[in-house]
Amino acid sequence: MHENRTIYPKRKAQMYQQLLEIPKKYKVIALVKISKVRASQILPLRKALKGEVEFVCVKDRVAQKALEKLNIPGIKGISEELTGQCLFIFTNMSPFKLNVLLAKNKIMMAARGGDIASIDIVVPAKNTGIAPGPMLTEFKEAGIPTKIDQGTIWIQKDTTPVKKGEVIKEKLAALLGKLDIKPVEAGISLYTALEEGLKYAEKELIVDVEQIRKEFAQFHQEAVSLSIEIAYITADNIKQIIGKAAQQARSVSIESGFMTGETKEQILQKAVGQAKALSNKTKNYTAS
Repeated sequence: MHENRTIYPKRKAQMYQQLLEIPKKYKVIALVKISKVRASQILPLRKALKGEVEFVCVKDRVAQKALEKLNIPGIKGISEELTGQCLFIFTNMSPFKLNVLLAKNKIMMAARGGDIASIDIVVPAKNTGIAPGPMLTEFKEAGIPTKIDQGTIWIQKDTTPVKKGEVIKEKLAALLGKLDIKPVEAGISLYTALEEGLKYAEKELIVDVEQIRKEFAQFHQEAVSLSIEIAYITADNIKQIIGKAAQQARSVSIESGFMTGETKEQILQKAVGQAKALSNKTKNYTAS
């Protein structure tokens, strides 16, 4: 029979203790699944968000045991989402703002075999500084034209071995690494978040900032147009409303023949035009 464990590894014990204390300090608990996330992605985020965000990387069983002890509304919903390696993010900022910041802090990374190219991979013409040998075969297999000059391999012209969205083969990934070309955009996004008892799913946390900006601009323009149409004066539309009223007043003045300093020339021109038209009709009537 297996005996119940009473002593745990030091690292797990520390994780457990962290998850008992840290959530009490923040309004938002967010979760990131990191099964396909590299450590090099998280380090820049720690630096960029230092002071605003706290990261804690834990195993699911440790986290579940700790969260069960916490008396925080909605925490059970987060506990149920824990599978595999997870990254907790604690903050007092809105989870929507946090997700936007995470999206802005993406980085370009070296490729691994099977990765999808985030951009057209352009290998520029240059001296690689690599000595001739087996590497020549790798360049040839990748379709990158080379020559040997002064004891090193030179790439003869700019070449695009893989286009955006295509799979990067293992041998090409190794070659790109040697050339210090990083064609894979990587970042992390929230899987779920809990804010003061309210739990958000992954899709609910996605914010298209550019689309929202366009919609706000459209709504603003529609509101201004409506306010001008109904003559509801605001600081934004007063010039347009006065301009529209002045134009309507000029039109009424011209239409009614009520002369003002601004409309007398147009009224006289209109009268002359009407007189000529009437004269032409009279002549045509007399001739007939």
